[in-house]
Amino acid sequence: NGLQQVSNVVPLRPTMPILSNVLIEATGDQVSLTTTNLDLGIRCTIKAQVETEGTLTLPVRKLASIVRDLPNMEVQVEALDAEHAKVSAGSSKFRMTAIGVSEFPPLPDFQNDSEFVLGQESLQGMLKSVSYAQSTDETRHMLNGVFFSFDDDKLTVVATDGKRLALNSQDLEVTEEQAGNFILPMKTVTELERLLGKGQDAKILFNDRQVAFDIEVGEDAQEQGLTQTIHLVSKAVEGKFPNYKIVMPEDTEQSVALDREILHENISRAALVVTEKSQSITMTFSENQILFKGQSAEFGESEETMHIEYNGPETKLTFNPDYLKNPLKVLDDDKVIFEFKNDMSPGVFKNNSHFSCVVMPLRLG
Repeated sequence: NGLQQVSNVVPLRPTMPILSNVLIEATGDQVSLTTTNLDLGIRCTIKAQVETEGTLTLPVRKLASIVRDLPNMEVQVEALDAEHAKVSAGSSKFRMTAIGVSEFPPLPDFQNDSEFVLGQESLQGMLKSVSYAQSTDETRHMLNGVFFSFDDDKLTVVATDGKRLALNSQDLEVTEEQAGNFILPMKTVTELERLLGKGQDAKILFNDRQVAFDIEVGEDAQEQGLTQTIHLVSKAVEGKFPNYKIVMPEDTEQSVALDREILHENISRAALVVTEKSQSITMTFSENQILFKGQSAEFGESEETMHIEYNGPETKLTFNPDYLKNPLKVLDDDKVIFEFKNDMSPGVFKNNSHFSCVVMPLRLG
């Protein structure tokens, strides 16, 4: 279970052999397991009967596959010398090649840095509500992650790829000394979403270049042998995140309350005929209804009608359907607010005063 927690960050083609290895440190009544790819590192601790304290490194994926296939009983790990170790359980015995501990890059320490504590479910929900909007365009590396801002007595998380922008915030006590921000890389966001939600709280520590998360594990994980926390440390993305506040429309004239699931179903069905080449659907708002239309030369046309409460002017909006479905999939609320101004303006999803997702319209020739 411990090896499973730390193996995700190990690169498939590491730049150095040591990065394929897990650092195993045996002290007291526990063993800590650490892996890193130099940008992202993780450490977790498991309960153990330590007969002799010490450290060694072993190839993490091979060690995990051996342990997974061993008979279901206690596993014994013994360092034979600096470069060899014995792994055994019952009649199964393996002699594995190690790499010297001195070559393993240490995880950075965090001292006198900004520090905050949040509920894990809350942080996980915030990340899921925005992470789909991260950019995958590596030429715009500042957008390849989620922006965290601790300021104005709240935490705000933002992601954008230039075509849509998702934002969520949570009230949090932030002193002037602790205020700051960072961009968390996409790979770290994925790993963090996976680790969160199994315990009560998560601690965030950060400085100008790095960020760390101390994640409490729940009772289930502790019963499986993990101890109190998993430590995740990451480089921050270098560069300045764009001013997201200027993207938020302030002059939307129409605001419509919609059933989230029914809206998602209508968009999904209307999009069944569109292709990557014609990745667009139209939403026409008229008295008490939305007419959804999709079309492509290959598959033909689709039409869906959704009854709503609306008495504004008839307005036809064109969007990439995936950009509409993403926020609807991750929100939990039964109702969602959709705001717009005219056929050239962005659409804005809101569920309360904390979440917004701005989707830019498509301009079709």
